[in-house]
Amino acid sequence: MDYVFCVRSIKNGAFGDEPGATHFLKVPAGKSPDPAHKIAKSTWFKEVQQIARHGPQDNGPVGDVLIYVHGFNTPQDVMMERHRNLRAGLEAQGYEGAVISFDWPCASTALNYLEDRTDAKMTAIRLVDEGIAAFAAIQRPDCRINVHLMAHSMGSYVVREAFDDADDRPGVAAHSWSVSQVILCGADISAGSLEDGNAKSSSLYRHCVRLTNYFNPFDDVLSLSNVKRVGVAPRAGRVGAPANVPRKAVNVNVGNWYDARKANFGGVKSAPHTFYFYDPDFLRDVLFTLRGDIDRKLIPGRAMGSEGNLVLLP
Repeated sequence: MDYVFCVRSIKNGAFGDEPGATHFLKVPAGKSPDPAHKIAKSTWFKEVQQIARHGPQDNGPVGDVLIYVHGFNTPQDVMMERHRNLRAGLEAQGYEGAVISFDWPCASTALNYLEDRTDAKMTAIRLVDEGIAAFAAIQRPDCRINVHLMAHSMGSYVVREAFDDADDRPGVAAHSWSVSQVILCGADISAGSLEDGNAKSSSLYRHCVRLTNYFNPFDDVLSLSNVKRVGVAPRAGRVGAPANVPRKAVNVNVGNWYDARKANFGGVKSAPHTFYFYDPDFLRDVLFTLRGDIDRKLIPGRAMGSEGNLVLLP
C-alpha cells in the first residue's frame, strides 16, 4: 500500500487538475490514486506512524516520514511511479521509515505551466496544515517522528510557498512545527531566492534543520531557453544556490554524476531533470542526508568542487 494526501478536485468520479478538498488515500500496489482509496484521516495518520517507527526500543521508538512533493506536468500515474521508485530505492539502501506523497493539482501538459504554478500556490499551505503540522501535533514523548521533505521541480516552489504562507498566518505560526531535512531536486525556483536574507526563503530555512539542493547543469528542462517556463532568473536546480546561503544550506552538484550515467536513462523522459528517481545509487546519498548523522562534507562519494559547492563523484 502507498499513502498519499491529495488536494485535487473530484469530477465524474475521478481526480482532476483543479484544487479541491484534502483526501487521505491508501493506494493499492500498482494502482493510481482514486477517490475510492480515501480512508479516515485519523486512520491514515495512525498507519503512517506505524510504518514510520523503527529503531531501538530502550529509549522509546523513533521514526522517519519522507514527504515527496512532485513537480508540474506530473500525471498521477507518473507521480506514483516516482513515489514507488523513491520508496523502493531508499529501502534498498537501508531506509526504514515511511514515504508518503503530497499530490497537488497539476495538468498533464507542459503548456499548463502558468496555471499549474497558480494552483501550486493556492494549495501549498495544505502541505503544512494537513501534513507537517498534523504530524507535529500527534507527536508523543514515547515516539518522535522526524518529518523530511523531498521536492522535485515545481514541487520546490510548493514547499517554499507553503512555509512562507504558514509563517504569515498567526494561527499557524503560533504552533510548533518544523521538518528535519529538506531536499530539493531539479528545483524550479530562482537561485537567488535561496540566498541568505531573502524573504522568499527565510521561513523555509527557519523551519528546517538542513536544506540540500541537488542541481544538474545538464538540466535542459530548467534552461533559460525553454519556452515552456516563465521568467528569466536562473533556476536553483540547474545552476545551484548562490554562494551566500545560510550555513544550514548545502549545494550538491550532480552534473558529472549524471553525465557518467546518462546511458542508463535512455528510456526516461527528460532524464537530466528526472533521473533522481531512477538511480538507486543516487538515493544512497539521499539516505545519508536523511539520517543526518554524518557531516555534509564527509558523506561518502562527495568532494569539494572548484566553485565551493559539494560535488557528487561519478
